[in-house]
Amino acid sequence: MVVDLAAVRHNVGLLSRSAAESGAATMVVVKADGYGHGAPDIARVALQSGATWLGVCTLDEALALRGNGIDAPVLSWLHLPHEDFAPAVAADVDLSVSSLAHLDAVLDGARRAGRRARVHMKVDTGLSRNGCTDDDWPDLVDAAAKAAASGLCEVVSVWSHLAFAEVAHHPVTDAQAARLDAAWRHARDRGLTPMRHLANSAATMARPDLHYDLVRPGIAVYGLDPFGRPVDESPLRPAMTLRARVFNVKRVRAGEGVSYGHEFTTTRDTTLALVPLGYGDGVPRRMNFGGRMRVWLAGRSRPVVGRVCMDQVVVDCGPDGGAEVREGDVAVLFGPGDGGAPTAQEWADELGTIHYEVVTGVQSRRITRTVIGENV
Repeated sequence: MVVDLAAVRHNVGLLSRSAAESGAATMVVVKADGYGHGAPDIARVALQSGATWLGVCTLDEALALRGNGIDAPVLSWLHLPHEDFAPAVAADVDLSVSSLAHLDAVLDGARRAGRRARVHMKVDTGLSRNGCTDDDWPDLVDAAAKAAASGLCEVVSVWSHLAFAEVAHHPVTDAQAARLDAAWRHARDRGLTPMRHLANSAATMARPDLHYDLVRPGIAVYGLDPFGRPVDESPLRPAMTLRARVFNVKRVRAGEGVSYGHEFTTTRDTTLALVPLGYGDGVPRRMNFGGRMRVWLAGRSRPVVGRVCMDQVVVDCGPDGGAEVREGDVAVLFGPGDGGAPTAQEWADELGTIHYEVVTGVQSRRITRTVIGENV
């Protein structure tokens, strides 16, 4: 795998400039190891390129950033209420709370750390996942206001998450914004002075009216278009290329079965190339159902034949492939799409999923991550 930090730098610059035009700061989301791209590297480049905040899901992810010497503001937002928050408070990690139980646990961590906790109160505005309900919001705000008055916490923000941001002007998005505004006003009426944040990648790009004080782009940072546009129609640059070197090249005769179950049989004498990546490395087994998977190899798009195995796929290089393909040649499974090579968006379309799942699925310890573009 290759991760192009120059692409990340381009994407963060684009997103943060858009936010700045609205007077908003930018939080780059680096959860799930930077969507499979490597969180520490992405975080450093993001902070060099216009972002001033970082976002993660778990306490471990936040503390790992601190362990890598990253001292920018970090928000962590998905926790069990009985977790130990003292180390995170001590490390100056901002923490999201969605209930009285979560708030109590964070305040307990603040007492034990001997330090004020920085709290972001999440309200459920219509996604029905994490976040406080409208009915419970007044009690949570009251408790947070009392804790803030006592010096145990600072209420940094009121925030929420969008359900339909990929449809720029969906009515649910406007309803969610109205509910966030009402929750924010309630906190203000209680004497708190929190900021607001709501916009994900899609809203950062298409809804400047929802930028508020802070935007939280995730997938767009990595060059994957939140609206599903092809790479040649998007201003973003994909950062991840999944590739491997050809392990073996062989000539086989017509009538030979290929891979498990012989779902493919050669119809002519041909050359097959073995590429050592499979479903154990994040290449979904169903990717070649129907025989439509292709790789870019030796200057051409070539079909994968037979089932995807745990460790490998087989590429049909054609009758003349032996003269074109050699062991050690690089096969691109997906990447920026240069010259017609496959993209993560094309994989997602083939699989009936989203490109998030494609890139975050490449998490095998067997894959070596090569970082380029650091000094661009």
